[in-house]
Amino acid sequence: MDHALTFVIATLCILALCYRFYGVFFVRKVLRADDSEVTPSHILADGKNYVPTKKWVNAGQHFAAIAAAGPLVGPVLAAQFGYLPSFLWLLIGCVVGGAVHDTVVLFASMKHKGQSLSEVAKAELGPVAGWCTGLAMLFIITITMAGLSMVVVHALERNAWGAFAVFMTIPIAIALGLYEKITGSSKGATQVGIAAIAASVFAGPYIQGTLLGEWLTLHAETVAVILPVYAFFATALPVWLLLTPRGYLSSFMKVGVFGALVVGVVFINPEIRFPALTDFIHGGGPVLNGPVWPFISITIACGAISGFHAFIGSGTTPKLIDKWSDIRPVAFGGMLAECLVGVMALIAATALHPADYFAINSAPAAFKALGMNVVDLPRLSQDIGLDLYGRTGGAVTLAVGMTEIFTRVPWFNSLASYFFQFVVMFEAVFILTAVDSGTRVARYLIQDLLGDVYAPMKRLDWVPGSIIASVIACVAWGYLLTSGDINSVWALFGVSNQLMASVGLIIGATIILRLAQKRIYMLTCLIPLAYLFVTVNVAGYWMIANVYLNKAAKGYNPFNAGISIIMLVLGFIILLAAFRKWKELLQARAIEVPMVATPAE
Repeated sequence: MDHALTFVIATLCILALCYRFYGVFFVRKVLRADDSEVTPSHILADGKNYVPTKKWVNAGQHFAAIAAAGPLVGPVLAAQFGYLPSFLWLLIGCVVGGAVHDTVVLFASMKHKGQSLSEVAKAELGPVAGWCTGLAMLFIITITMAGLSMVVVHALERNAWGAFAVFMTIPIAIALGLYEKITGSSKGATQVGIAAIAASVFAGPYIQGTLLGEWLTLHAETVAVILPVYAFFATALPVWLLLTPRGYLSSFMKVGVFGALVVGVVFINPEIRFPALTDFIHGGGPVLNGPVWPFISITIACGAISGFHAFIGSGTTPKLIDKWSDIRPVAFGGMLAECLVGVMALIAATALHPADYFAINSAPAAFKALGMNVVDLPRLSQDIGLDLYGRTGGAVTLAVGMTEIFTRVPWFNSLASYFFQFVVMFEAVFILTAVDSGTRVARYLIQDLLGDVYAPMKRLDWVPGSIIASVIACVAWGYLLTSGDINSVWALFGVSNQLMASVGLIIGATIILRLAQKRIYMLTCLIPLAYLFVTVNVAGYWMIANVYLNKAAKGYNPFNAGISIIMLVLGFIILLAAFRKWKELLQARAIEVPMVATPAE
């Protein structure tokens, strides 16, 4: 049997070679990044949004922004197909597609003074493509919130300990925000906040069996209603009160958990108990209904290639880059680091026995139909102190896998329940931090679109406008959250996310064709674009035909079908606009090539 260390060493070697050689080639030769050119952070420096930042500080904040729950949950869900498809897609997708996508989007935004991707699309491809990109971004961010929140629902349902730990992060973050607002410093409060979060985890066992524990033992439907209500307040409140301090505190947990996972996998070197391929590669699996292709590439987005990164690469980060060469460690290196996180998550999931994995990550009826017998799950349930059966969504599976690895250390074997609940809280807080930011972005997009009809809506400081837009955003993704299962909602998220990545590659190919010395360099974007665009449309059609418009399917939902059709149509419109632009650029470059005089006879 294979062991985890083999995959870790192979991943580190491949990613290191990619960063050293392909990263240098792409940034220096293809994009022609020139440090003698002044970056937007210097040209537009205002001390608030445009601030020149040291490259490694910038790399840290960029990685923290892009590495949300996606690289953790996606590989866990895709483990249904076996470890080989997921491992190959993580590496190939990241090296060929994800690192290129993130770098070229950041570069394109910087070339346009740090503007958003929709504004870049408008400038590079025309107003129609720009408007379609903005509308697609609204759809995608809304669906993303629903997909991520679905993971939280199944992690916190019937889990009073986890619900208590996650809930306590709200008053702790608010207290930190108030303290920093009043005193102007957060140094001492940060240490207190981290200690309070740890105390919330350790206090969890004492609330079980109490009245508070009964209140916090919530059904999935209740959690699905609470989450969008919470998001409304997080979106409408000032960012300094909840969003920023909560994200700040979660960054410490992110570093700690990622570091512990890497150390645990390297030193414990667990056995990979999954086969390379399972019987579900042709479809019909209990976690994902579809076949391995195209669903491997839409299930694993973050970690391989993710359109969600375009929101960051054309948002905060381009306003902070100090020198043009910094985009290699920030964007290219950040994506490679996220790939490593995805591989670690895959290892944690596939280190479980397949029967235990399916018992956790599929509905009880679906697991019973498989005819499998669990191996370690009864012991794990007893050690953790929680019924682990039928907790779909990937978060619980990952937490169990990580707990199983950590508790193999002799002096940790009695702390299984604490490890598990800490990982659950880490995942939930991480996702909710993304939900806070994502819903706020959706609110801004809604206000901008409605502002074309009623001008005051464009004012972000107009309270009625912000409340109306926040309600619309929360109701939209809240409906998606309650209208399907993880299979259908995560697939919808995957299709929308990878469609956004396709748009990023389209814009990247356009700007490379316009600026690069050689037209052939355009292939760096066209090759991953061709694969991804076909994959997205095949997956979208499959879901529409077999799930969303199939009355016999569990995920039957004409509304989701309508959203999918609109997004796919928007993708084709943007691609057609790009074809027209590429033709113009190719003709212009042909004219620019000097004629070679023939020697006189």
